[in-house]
Amino acid sequence: MKFGHKKLYINGELVNASNGATFDVICPADETATATIAWASTEDTEKALQAAKEGFEHWSKLPLDERLSWIDKLRNKLIENEELLRTSIMYEMGKVWEGSEEDFTSITNSLQYYSEEIQKRGDIAIPDKEGTHTHKMVSQPLGVAVAFLAYNFPLLNLGFKLGPALAAGCSIILKPSEFSPLSAYIIGELCAEINFPKGVINVICGDVPNVGIPLCESKIPRLITMIGSTETAQKLIMQSSKTSIKRYSMECGGNAPFIVFDDADLEAAINLGAALKIGNTGQICVAPNRFYIHETVIDKFTNGIVEKFKNAKIGFGRENQPDMGPLANHQSVIKIHNIVKEAVNQGGEVKYGGEPIEGKGYYFQPTAIQLTDRNAEILQEEIFGPVAMIVPFSTKEEVIELANNTDAGLASYVYSTNEETLAYFAEKLEFGEVQLNGVKYDIYLPHGGVKNSGIGVDCSTYAMDDYLIKKRITKAL
Repeated sequence: MKFGHKKLYINGELVNASNGATFDVICPADETATATIAWASTEDTEKALQAAKEGFEHWSKLPLDERLSWIDKLRNKLIENEELLRTSIMYEMGKVWEGSEEDFTSITNSLQYYSEEIQKRGDIAIPDKEGTHTHKMVSQPLGVAVAFLAYNFPLLNLGFKLGPALAAGCSIILKPSEFSPLSAYIIGELCAEINFPKGVINVICGDVPNVGIPLCESKIPRLITMIGSTETAQKLIMQSSKTSIKRYSMECGGNAPFIVFDDADLEAAINLGAALKIGNTGQICVAPNRFYIHETVIDKFTNGIVEKFKNAKIGFGRENQPDMGPLANHQSVIKIHNIVKEAVNQGGEVKYGGEPIEGKGYYFQPTAIQLTDRNAEILQEEIFGPVAMIVPFSTKEEVIELANNTDAGLASYVYSTNEETLAYFAEKLEFGEVQLNGVKYDIYLPHGGVKNSGIGVDCSTYAMDDYLIKKRITKAL
């Protein structure tokens, strides 16, 4: 399917790049161009920054009911175009059709949730101990936000930033990944169709020198927010802190442990572990990387994972109904293949898969590798693909040390039927999320990491705080 040429969305208008530059969006299923996008110049970036600055002045002063009316209008427009948006995601990153539903509902749910959440906010009174003054804390819109978005969930990632920003009264510049910018550009088109207030939402994509660095180094943004790798977050902080003090909200890479004890519901653990590696082709920040399995059940667990991988239908297209699609880009195929080869060099045994799939498209076999070296260096690497590293352990004291031996701290998983074991790991695991005997995510549940996995949270009422300033007002009696 071809989507044609898509323009930048700046100051309420759809425009080509000032220098005429374009960029091909490649479908990872067949390596052909599915669309071209306007590729922003430095001049375009400056226009977006100025537009967002002026947009904030208007948007932040709108009465709340008017702001919410516009958000609802945008949400309804997205719902009208669900088929288009989900199809664009499928083609821009090879996502299976069923998987595109989570992307789409995430943005519509975010717009609705934060519209409701902002109405619950109010002034907070602080008692005066001496009775000489009154005090209250008020919340006000922060300013311009810049959002750098990862390629793995194009609309989910966008929605997690757009919802709280708009509800809080902030304007926003959305910078999607060059690997999956199509759906974001279509969002710009839909904003233009409903004449969304100018400058409040801007959508641009381009290279680092012309877009990334100018966005960061400008004094206009008050918040830099992103979903992506730890390395990218470090660069953004360095670049943006040169010129002004800014806020940061960043969900970075993970290296999730998946711990299974001998008393666990093994079938449930196998089902979830396999699903998280097959789903979105393992390109999920919270997907387990390191499967720590009790030595008495490791062979049974490995056989179960291998069976799930063997039965996974790999392919592309709505009619084919595959379980797993391609990786998002060629670079990912090379990276995943190198990780597999390095794991083998470090003593790992490939139980299934381990190779790119021949033919057109960026496909890679779902792969299970069993490692005997519990401290293998490769276990420090975030995989971001359909590879399960399976490692034995003996005791809970041993595995808690292994699990926490990482600079990352996003998600973690534990399977056991022993309540004391679950309580022990809930306390001891150094991760922002501890999932016990299952998994759940939703817009009302906080999502964030510790250590090098990020600053702040996405989702929940807590995410709204990143887009608001707290002001104390004190009056003498």
